[in-house]
Amino acid sequence: MSVVGARPQFVKLAPVAEAFARSSHDHVIVHTGQHYDSLMSDVFFADLRIPSPDVHLGVGSGSHGVQTGSMLAAMDTVIDEHRPDWVLVYGDTNSTLAGALSAVKLHVRVAHLEAGLRSFNRRMPEEHNRVLTDHAADLLLAPTRAAMGHLDREGLAARAVLVGDVMTDVCLRVRDAVAGGPVPDAVPGDLVGRPFLVATLHRADNTDDPVRLGAIVDAVAGLPVPVLLLAHPRLVARAQEHGLVLDRGAIRLGRPLPYPQMVAAIMASTGVLTDSGGLQKEAFLLDRPCTTLRSETEWTETLDGGWNVLVDDLARLPEAVARVTPDGAKPTPFGDGAAAHQVVRALESGGPPGDSRQPAPNDHGSRVRGC
Repeated sequence: MSVVGARPQFVKLAPVAEAFARSSHDHVIVHTGQHYDSLMSDVFFADLRIPSPDVHLGVGSGSHGVQTGSMLAAMDTVIDEHRPDWVLVYGDTNSTLAGALSAVKLHVRVAHLEAGLRSFNRRMPEEHNRVLTDHAADLLLAPTRAAMGHLDREGLAARAVLVGDVMTDVCLRVRDAVAGGPVPDAVPGDLVGRPFLVATLHRADNTDDPVRLGAIVDAVAGLPVPVLLLAHPRLVARAQEHGLVLDRGAIRLGRPLPYPQMVAAIMASTGVLTDSGGLQKEAFLLDRPCTTLRSETEWTETLDGGWNVLVDDLARLPEAVARVTPDGAKPTPFGDGAAAHQVVRALESGGPPGDSRQPAPNDHGSRVRGC
C-alpha cells in the first residue's frame, strides 16, 4: 500500500507504480487529499500515467495537527480493509507521518522511501516528519550514500537499504520525452530564447513571516533577469494575507505546472530559484544551476561543483543567480534511473538482511486497539 498526498510524492509514486505493475504483486494507492487542487494532484496522475488512487481520503487543507489527525482517523479502516504486507510512505509530508503512524499502531510493516534525508533545521515541519518516520519504520529506503550515513549515525543502519533516488527515474524519463519539443505555453513568449529563471517558493520559513516574504519578493522583483514564478497555493495565500503583490518587477507570475511541462520549462530556462528540495535535485539532473533560498539543504550532493548555491542573505541573490553554469564532469550521486526496481526488490525480500524485527506478512493477530 502506497500512501501519498502531495505533489512531490506523486512524482515519486510514478516509477514505483510502474515497477509494481510489472510484478506479480497487488499495489493499493491511497491518496490522502493533502494536495487537493487539480493542478497539484489530478494532472500528475494523468501526465505521469499513474493508476487512479484506490482510496481517496479527501482530507484537504488545515493546520498540521488537524490535517495529520484527520488522516490518522481515516487510515485505520483503510488498512483493515486491504490488510497490506507493507505500507510504503514517501518523503516528508504530513501524509508520510500519518501513513507511518497508522501502520505502526496496527502492527503493519512500514517502509520509508527517501529515508535518511536531513536538513538539521528543527524549525521545518518536514524535518520532524522525516526523523519520526525513519525511527518508526521497519525498512528505510535511502536515496544516497549521504542519507545512509545519517541513518547509521542515528543507529538505524540495520534497517537501511541504499536503493537510489526514484525521482531520478522519472525525471530522466520525462527529460528524454520532452527534449526537442515545444516550450510550454506557461513560459511567456517574450522569454523564449532569452535568459530567464524558473522559481518556486513555499517553505514556511520563507512565507509565514510577512517581513521575510516581503524581502524575498522585493529581492526577486529587483533581479536583472526575468523570473517565472510558479506560485504554489501556499505562497498565493500568504501573499494575500500579508498584502504583498507578487506580479511586479522581474517577476512573471504563473501557476504550478504538470510535471512534464515543469521539466520542459526548466530545460528552456537558464537556471532555477527555489526553496523546494525536489526542485534543487531536478535542476541538478537537468544541468541547470540552482539558487536555493535557504541556509541548508537535504540534497547536499547538489552543492558539489557549484550546481546549487544556498542563499539566506538576500543581498547575495543577484550575484548568485548571475553565476555561470558549471562545467566539467558532474557526479551521479542519485543513481542510474532504476531505483524503483530496487524498491520492489527490497520489499519482496522482507526487509534488510539479518533484520529480525519484521513480523510475518499479514500477521495482524497482535493488533491492540486504544494504545
